[in-house]
Amino acid sequence: MSLSAKRRWRSSEEIALRFLEEQGYKILDTHYKIKIEGVEIGEVDAIVEDEEGNRYAVEIKAGRIDVTGIRQAYVNAQLLGYKPLVIAKGFSDESAALLAEKLGVKVIQLSDYFLVESEELETLIKASIRSIIEEFLNALLITKDLSPEEVDFLSIISTSRNIKEAADKLGISVEEIARKIKRLQNKGVLSKRTKSFQEIRLYAQLLLLRENLRRILELIKSCCSRAE
Repeated sequence: MSLSAKRRWRSSEEIALRFLEEQGYKILDTHYKIKIEGVEIGEVDAIVEDEEGNRYAVEIKAGRIDVTGIRQAYVNAQLLGYKPLVIAKGFSDESAALLAEKLGVKVIQLSDYFLVESEELETLIKASIRSIIEEFLNALLITKDLSPEEVDFLSIISTSRNIKEAADKLGISVEEIARKIKRLQNKGVLSKRTKSFQEIRLYAQLLLLRENLRRILELIKSCCSRAE
């Protein structure tokens, strides 16, 4: 069974975002809408920030990038006021490479390691899904007690679309949010294997579900004790 073009692209997007995180970039947002005076005129695949605080509008290509793709990435980044960044499997031709250099479009070329056939990709996806399910089920078995402050923090994380929104809700910087998440990982509350904000958000939702179930069970136990 082969993968559809849409599913294949989504897998390429996930690989690209994980690759960026491994290189030290923070994923601030995905599928970000570009608007002018409230009118949507385009979309970038992601907004990321490097370790020096530079922000990039990211275009992810499942194949090779051509001249049109380079121009699109440049214009979208200019509209948002960010630097242009493209992740692809190389340039379609020399003119695309020359244009990228001329416009200052940063292009990260994924190595052949990421070039897999659809059947192999489907196997990888299924393995990843099993790993994710196992990881999140483990969240329900964590015995660490949560303080009221930690519960409040996880509640904000669980209802935010991205790390910047969470930071805005708490009135702190993205860096401080990252430090708080790191402390919870070191404490064993959050898994150290969760790297993207989307994974951390799901993990937070499960922890809050576990916390609510624990409180319900304690209430039932208390009621039963009084009834005796």
